[in-house]
Amino acid sequence: MTATAASGPGAETRLDRIGIPHSLRWGFLGVLIFMTGNGVESNFIAPHMAEALGSNNLVPTIITMYGVAVLVSSYLSGALSDLWGPRKVMTLGFAIWVVFEALFVISLAADSTMGAFITYFLRGFGYPLFAFAFLVWINAVVPRKRNGTAVGWFYVMFTGGLPTFGSLFALIFIPVFGGGHGGETLTMIASAALVAAGYLTAVFGVKEKTGTKRLAPAGESSSQVVLGGIRLSYKQPKIFVGFIVRLINTAPQYGMFIILPTIIGGSLGWSQTQWLAMTVIVYASNIAFNAVFGAIGDKWGWQRTVKWFGVMGSALGLLLWWYVPHWVEPGSDWGFVLSVIAGVTFGILLAGFVPMGAIMPALTPAHKGAAMAMYTTAAGGAAFLGGAVVAAVLPWGGPEAVVWAFVALYGLAFFLMKFLHVDADAHDPVAHPAEETATARGRS
Repeated sequence: MTATAASGPGAETRLDRIGIPHSLRWGFLGVLIFMTGNGVESNFIAPHMAEALGSNNLVPTIITMYGVAVLVSSYLSGALSDLWGPRKVMTLGFAIWVVFEALFVISLAADSTMGAFITYFLRGFGYPLFAFAFLVWINAVVPRKRNGTAVGWFYVMFTGGLPTFGSLFALIFIPVFGGGHGGETLTMIASAALVAAGYLTAVFGVKEKTGTKRLAPAGESSSQVVLGGIRLSYKQPKIFVGFIVRLINTAPQYGMFIILPTIIGGSLGWSQTQWLAMTVIVYASNIAFNAVFGAIGDKWGWQRTVKWFGVMGSALGLLLWWYVPHWVEPGSDWGFVLSVIAGVTFGILLAGFVPMGAIMPALTPAHKGAAMAMYTTAAGGAAFLGGAVVAAVLPWGGPEAVVWAFVALYGLAFFLMKFLHVDADAHDPVAHPAEETATARGRS
């Protein structure tokens, strides 16, 4: 599909009209493939590390520190995209991921706890730089009236990879590679090929020029750009409130990745294969509804969509996903089906948070880049918060207490949403020129 640069709505393509900027179409696919590779290990890495290192006690700490790296990198993805342009940041993220994934696998094979700790921590800087830099690129190009929908499509690709297609890849290839710990190791090695394919798809497929250059105003120094999101949070408290809500958004997802593999795929009588299949189905439902809730937010209101579908809905869905598997007959087929349905409820309603990616830049139209730096920080920081809640609560309260801790966080998010009203149809005083050209610039 090709188009020539032209102004006016007549230059729009079908992709533009459904919320995907035509000029970035290959980048969306690249994110899907990259995040599939990144998500391959997501639902077996905790027990895999425990077996490799001979200790369950260290794994939550290692994963929590990985989350710290993801949090810091997520902030840098927005700040450095403003400074260097998203394309260069995506390349940096790819290089970090590949190098430290290789060293991480080697460290596990050598039974080196310190090596695994350091390399897994450093690998955590990789995927946020790649994926969230592309999200900044989207916000620099897409028309405001379709911002929520475009962010929804980004999360279709993001969640499509992590954990959905990633878990599906693991489900298929762990047995192909012989099963057990060795099969998991070879599957992790194979995931690097997916990450490379995703990067190459994006870097060679996207010709749009905005993402190849600095996005920040020319008069700002490097330190001003990098620290812009932090300063903005002090000057505009709503940005900090939005940061907290987005931080809470997917924290339970990452927490469940730690506690559920050994419960669903172990103590409740189902297998690892069934747990991976459940994950695929649950997050496939999330994929299907990310773009839907983005469009609902554009029509019904971003704030209302997040508050009632995202926050309230996810809290109820999380409780169902925890309690239904415990209420049904352990290991039964019919119980597994009901448990999957409960998980799907959580997966669908989790997509109700999608409009947060439109709310954040809309809260401060004159500082979109800084606002997106805080948004991406929260999106990546959810992995840290999820792991931290598990590490803090699990030792004294057990897994059920962990679930209720996440429900309490959703209660906090519900309260905070009242401060995040924004008019989705308001005029954007610094709209990107692409809003006047229907994202035609840079199409191939």
